[in-house]
Amino acid sequence: MKQTFYILILLFCSVLNAQNDVIFEKANTLYNEGKYAEAIDTYKNILDTKHHSAALYFNLANAHYKLNNIAPSIYYYEKALQLEPNDQDIKNNLAFANNMTIDAIDTVPEAGLKRLLNKTTNIMSFDTWAIMAIVSVFCSVILFLMYYFAYSTLKKRLSFIGSFVFLAWMLISLSFAFHNYNLVQKDKPAIIFANESKVKSEPNTRSEESFRLHEGTKVQVLETVDDWKKIKLADGKTGWIETKDIKAL
Repeated sequence: MKQTFYILILLFCSVLNAQNDVIFEKANTLYNEGKYAEAIDTYKNILDTKHHSAALYFNLANAHYKLNNIAPSIYYYEKALQLEPNDQDIKNNLAFANNMTIDAIDTVPEAGLKRLLNKTTNIMSFDTWAIMAIVSVFCSVILFLMYYFAYSTLKKRLSFIGSFVFLAWMLISLSFAFHNYNLVQKDKPAIIFANESKVKSEPNTRSEESFRLHEGTKVQVLETVDDWKKIKLADGKTGWIETKDIKAL
């Protein structure tokens, strides 16, 4: 019975993927014909099936870019980049889209040691660092057993040193794994979708206006209070913005 159920699930997924492929090609045809609005609606039909891919987001962003829809184009380029962070075409098109934004925000560079730590941490994902830690523990135990049962002084020495090195690497891998996890948890980017949004000093309409942002600007969400989000810009400025004005990535 379970096997039949799994087969039905696989068949359903196969049919759904085939339908999505047909819809995707139809949307591409509409895009090539210059019917960008219709192409957007067709691409979104695929998103409604909970299907996500870098190619889908990339093409959807391109269609919005052709219509000068600044915020949606940046939003979907960013979504594509999340799935394919090393894709140069996505990066290039995102740069073109960012050139259409009004807000000129300088990026505050990270301190040397912090930048190096974050760059090293992001070389691999949390899962990869965790797997490396597990493999290191296994190797350390094997080498320690070799040290324990070896008769040769040289073998004992080499096994002990090797066991210690793998144990140290396990601790380093664990540290990078948890640092990577913390970075991912803190990274909550969002895109301004309102044409112009007033950023307040406190989460209410009566508070003082700190500055204004315009569509397409990327921010980091720090916390949420009712219908307000506390945001942080690349230059370090913070403030409160209404939730309806932004869309989280």
